[in-house]
Amino acid sequence: KIYKLNNFFWLFSLDLKSSNDSVQSVIKNWIEINFKYNSKSWNFITTSKRLIAWLSNSKLTYEESNEQYKKDFDQIVHKQSLHLLNQIDKVHNYENKLVGTAAIILTGLCYKDEKNFTQKGLDNLKKIIKYFLDDSAFPKSRNIKTAIFFLKYIIIIREWFKDSQTEIPEFINENIYNLGQAYAFFWKNLGFDPLFNGNNISSNSEFDLYLKRFSYSFKNDDYELSNYISLKNKKINLIVDTGSSPNKRFSKDYQAGALSFEFVSNGEKIFTNAGYHNSKNLKLNELSRSSAVHNVLIIDDNSSCKFQKLGTALEIKNGLKVLRKKITYDKNYWNIIASHDGFLKKYNIIYEREIEFHPNTNKLIGIEKLISKKNISNLKFDIRFHLNPSAKIMKTQDNKSIFIEVKNEGWKFICDN
Repeated sequence: KIYKLNNFFWLFSLDLKSSNDSVQSVIKNWIEINFKYNSKSWNFITTSKRLIAWLSNSKLTYEESNEQYKKDFDQIVHKQSLHLLNQIDKVHNYENKLVGTAAIILTGLCYKDEKNFTQKGLDNLKKIIKYFLDDSAFPKSRNIKTAIFFLKYIIIIREWFKDSQTEIPEFINENIYNLGQAYAFFWKNLGFDPLFNGNNISSNSEFDLYLKRFSYSFKNDDYELSNYISLKNKKINLIVDTGSSPNKRFSKDYQAGALSFEFVSNGEKIFTNAGYHNSKNLKLNELSRSSAVHNVLIIDDNSSCKFQKLGTALEIKNGLKVLRKKITYDKNYWNIIASHDGFLKKYNIIYEREIEFHPNTNKLIGIEKLISKKNISNLKFDIRFHLNPSAKIMKTQDNKSIFIEVKNEGWKFICDN
């Protein structure tokens, strides 16, 4: 509650016809109490959001105020912006770092770049983009939510430049274009959330309205982006993660689900990964990142990646590389073959998965291979297929097949032996 009061984001919920005097009285009292630094009201993300809230709602927070109030307001805004600049290199969380950078840039634009805030903010934005995003402007973490978060804030920064009638830096336009490609690939083209690498069920409908309001439109007709493969027709969507694990510096949300897939028919998931638990419960976070919650093979109850504890988070200890990838995408035949070395060090085994789909007959076929130069004996392996929670399942009497009913569709799952 203290955090929410001090970040002043509640200003965005007020009607613009609200009383200027009341809002400015609250800010005046805040300045009197919090002019000197204290850790509760001056932590990095709280300060960043407060500056954005104050400066974005200037009709309530600044206009029609007396000269002394304006002097005090300007002074505390500059003081907070300098505080953010002094602290930003010590911040490791990309979200907090990006919000803080946005606040610094907004201060510069509102105050005609006094103290060079705009340029310093842009310099930091370039560093953040270079560090957290790859050459195609997709997060090095391979996290879908991170891509959308970056897109949201870089668009907001661009709109601030437009509103202030300041020339928009070209690198901002370039990154919006590239991040927009990812947004179209994972959200606009699919219409559902693929549960890979830190992603969970979300709703981007409000952001869609924001994009429409400011005439942003993104399109991506490719079937591959950052080693995610998405093959689809009017009815079916098959999306597969064929990417290597990220560098451990970017692995705090990574899930050990290389070669996992989701299969969707008429907008309903038949096979789904199990999602991501991102609260402070380290045990649930660890469980949701194991291979056991993905549609993928595991060996001897071991995931393809190993994680280690880092404070209250987990990062990759032993990662994996995808060794082979081949895609065939024709109107009447889809095929994906990929392999990784996640089990090579411990078991001397390469795991290869082949998924093929025949659109004419709605037939999905999977072949799993464990490849080794040595004999494989008495090896325990599991292949799990996670179903839509609303699915109705019935096993046949001969124990050779399962009927899966989702909404008004029925699918037959067959596995020999």
